[in-house]
Amino acid sequence: MIVSKFGGSSVADAEQIKKVRSILESDERRMVAVVSAPGKRNREDEKITDLLYKCNALVQKGQSCRPVFNEISKRFIQIAQKLKIDDVKLSEKLDDIRCMIDAGRGADYAASRGEYLSALVISEYLGWEFLDAEDAIVINQDSTVNEMTYSRLQEKLEKGKKYVIPGFYGETEQGVLKTFTRGGSDITGAIVSRAVGAELYENWTDVSGIFRADPRVVENAEVIPVISYKEVRELSDLGASVFHEEAIAPVYDAGIPINVRNTNRPDDPGTMIVRDSESDWAIGVSVRGGLSRIRLRKLMLFRKYGMRHALLTMLHIFGIRPCYSLFGIDSIVWFFDSKMANESVCQAMCERLAKEFSLESISVDHGHSILGVVGGSLETSGACLKVLEGLKEHGIETTFINSGSSEASVLIGVREDQSADALKAAYSSLFPRK
Repeated sequence: MIVSKFGGSSVADAEQIKKVRSILESDERRMVAVVSAPGKRNREDEKITDLLYKCNALVQKGQSCRPVFNEISKRFIQIAQKLKIDDVKLSEKLDDIRCMIDAGRGADYAASRGEYLSALVISEYLGWEFLDAEDAIVINQDSTVNEMTYSRLQEKLEKGKKYVIPGFYGETEQGVLKTFTRGGSDITGAIVSRAVGAELYENWTDVSGIFRADPRVVENAEVIPVISYKEVRELSDLGASVFHEEAIAPVYDAGIPINVRNTNRPDDPGTMIVRDSESDWAIGVSVRGGLSRIRLRKLMLFRKYGMRHALLTMLHIFGIRPCYSLFGIDSIVWFFDSKMANESVCQAMCERLAKEFSLESISVDHGHSILGVVGGSLETSGACLKVLEGLKEHGIETTFINSGSSEASVLIGVREDQSADALKAAYSSLFPRK
């Protein structure tokens, strides 16, 4: 059995949904479709989920959501009419949903209705069974999946039947509707794949796989044919928009491969995400910008037990959660998202830390990026050396190199104003044009 998840761009309008039908009907093993809410039809358009969040925001201000919701209704009715399915019952559903949002059902309820309506329309168009995620998927308070979900799904998915399931949401153990984090339809697809023991989990989107580098920066970047779960997580952490990292967990232990495909180019093979890859060279590069750096020092800093934890706790009090760490014998360097704290917060934090821990020095500076090289055998293959040579050749200043903390990646610090050039230089060094 194959589970196929279709993202917002794949169900943005009637023409896209017709492509979905063609894909599903081209392989009889495709038995379950997980769908997102309709995405943007063009650059000026708005995603249905964003409009639904707007509706809830209006209600929270004591205003009616009717003006914005009318745009949502218009779009779904238009899709139904072009697909030549009954729009009368759909109109009734839309009215009920608007009333519920206006009644203050909350952000999770409002946001989930895009996937719910999308699945209703597509199931009717395909003639497949509709299974409401709220009846099968249980979500914990921390937005992770509850283990009872798998037995619930197994009970509800009858062998031999084909189903359409809305992504992104479920319910708590107390029966309250709850969503995953944004982009959570990927998680739903992975959950369903594990529950049914799928041979393959397809993730259909508007790109032909996972690229070796951001194609918006690196012209004609190649698609990675095969990548491991671990390598996907590394790329995702480095800022690459590849695949919802939480969607790896449900299929990881089961070893179910994920195939990232393009709805608009269904003959392209895409990228296979597998448990283990055989790469003996770098498979991709990414750069994460918008970072600030904390540097602190004290003689025998780590002599006292629990010092790192105590320092981190103080950072958390000021709303700072570091994403990368470097340690010396008497020093620590932390990088964090610059949006987490303004200058006054940073100054207050430095003063507090210096006083509380009797630090010799502490400073915060901005404008940093981290370039990540991801793949297998980085230390022995010479890939890292190639990148460093390429950066030097292009005049890119490096601020640190972190090799060995992860067997799947090497991190290199660069200035934020050189991040795009660093990415291009790294890519051309690793993957020269043929």
